[in-house]
Amino acid sequence: MIPPFTGHCLCKAVTYRCEAEPLWQGHCHCESCRRATASPFTSFLGVRNGAWSWTGQPPASFNSSPGTWRDFCPHCGTQMAYRSTRWPDEMHFYATTLDDPLAYQPTAHFHSAERLRWIHLSDGLPLK
Repeated sequence: MIPPFTGHCLCKAVTYRCEAEPLWQGHCHCESCRRATASPFTSFLGVRNGAWSWTGQPPASFNSSPGTWRDFCPHCGTQMAYRSTRWPDEMHFYATTLDDPLAYQPTAHFHSAERLRWIHLSDGLPLK
């Protein structure tokens, strides 16, 4: 993914801009992400703090578990980002919020031990 790249929520009130390449890109299968997004897994990209900014209205935030926050649009509800004290120097943006989601290139499946057994993966990416 070549910077700068940008993203937005469904109603376009919450927007962001990233000025550096992602640190990583991958799919998360943990139960917490599944429940937060009502999907069988979700796709993220990690961006170093200081290399991104909210450019529209700032998102609302939900403390989903100790040391973990999920940022979302207060108008349309779109999940925008995930942040945690486990990764204090980065923001994890939801890949489908990208203005160009086709630029997203995942390299792994994370928390694959928690994946739903009715999801059959055939993309050849490593399971972590």
